[in-house]
Amino acid sequence: MLVKTLDDLLAEDVSGRGVLVRSDLNVPLDDDGAITDPGRIIASVPTLKALSDAGAKVVVTAHLGRPKGGPDPKFSLKPVAAALSDELGRHVQLAGDVVGSDALARSEGLTDGDTLLLENIRFDPRETSKDDAERLALAKALVELVGDDGAFVSDGFGVVHRKQASVYDVATLLPHYAGTLVAAEVKVLEQLTSSTERPYAVVLGGSKVSDKLAVIEQLAQKADSLLIGGGMCFTFLASQGVSVGKSLVQPEMIETCAKLLDTYADVIHLPVDIVVADEFKADSPPETVTADRIPEDKMGLDIGPGSVKRFTTLLSNAKTIFWNGPMGVFEFPAFAAGTKGVAEAIVAATEKGAFSVVGGGDSAAAVRALDLPDDGFSHISTGGGASLEYLEGKTLPGLEVLES
Repeated sequence: MLVKTLDDLLAEDVSGRGVLVRSDLNVPLDDDGAITDPGRIIASVPTLKALSDAGAKVVVTAHLGRPKGGPDPKFSLKPVAAALSDELGRHVQLAGDVVGSDALARSEGLTDGDTLLLENIRFDPRETSKDDAERLALAKALVELVGDDGAFVSDGFGVVHRKQASVYDVATLLPHYAGTLVAAEVKVLEQLTSSTERPYAVVLGGSKVSDKLAVIEQLAQKADSLLIGGGMCFTFLASQGVSVGKSLVQPEMIETCAKLLDTYADVIHLPVDIVVADEFKADSPPETVTADRIPEDKMGLDIGPGSVKRFTTLLSNAKTIFWNGPMGVFEFPAFAAGTKGVAEAIVAATEKGAFSVVGGGDSAAAVRALDLPDDGFSHISTGGGASLEYLEGKTLPGLEVLES
């Protein structure tokens, strides 16, 4: 990808110049509104700090959750602004609106090196509108906050697969650059798609086959081994004619899974044992059974120790590893061993020299929730969906526009 980067922008004199930055600050919150995983905030700091240190007047756009068509206090970026201030070591203002009177007044009052975070960009329904004119109108209002001599830095990799006003349309109006985070993510994904060192192992989890079907079809052709766990393994198991009890299954995907297993019999590997329970509850007593003997009244919530051992063997000699999706319900301690065991196998392979990428989303959350070392992996992505679409070979609007 040939685009101008943050270094190109910093080579110019940005002191006193308005710079609009699209960051990905979509962090998980608990019921009390506290941030449970600040990973994306921490990953956004290098670009913001570099611009601030260079004297730019930084205006940041980001979203949180999925508010429905207007402001919702539950999705305010207030806790994010506080956490970002702590990480940057300087005060980050939070505008009371997106592009309204408060955002405009605060942007006009910025001094060199200041950072302003706009309220949740998705509070404005034009952000995600399918109407090009509506999105462009919001983009023009965003540009007004940094002035005609402003610049745009795309640093929210988790949203580059979306054709949205703050991701795509603003880049058509301002000189545009890839931020540190986006540039790093693209470099890693290019390595996974072009110069992959073999053996290449892919680990996929998550709940639905349909969410990962395209990437399974793509990577099964490129990988030496594709290990499948998580809720979607039960649709694959069901396609082999075995009972999966009350486990999560997508009946409409059974035939597709059977074809995939037939076509890529030497590549796709399924769990050999499963940790089951009576109910989807943290305190439901776990029981380990073989993968073809799941009782009718039980549901699978994790892969078993035999599967971890098998997957570990397959991962131990890998030179390149891509992991996306947990192996079980890692949020419940009784059903976290599968995810932790596979993650530890990836860390061990990385220590032996393998290039390992954690594909964002729940996988990145699991790394932190299970107290695994971030530096135990070569790269932890901030964008699960964007990573998968890139690996599927799709054109990502937020990247394509940076090349123009």
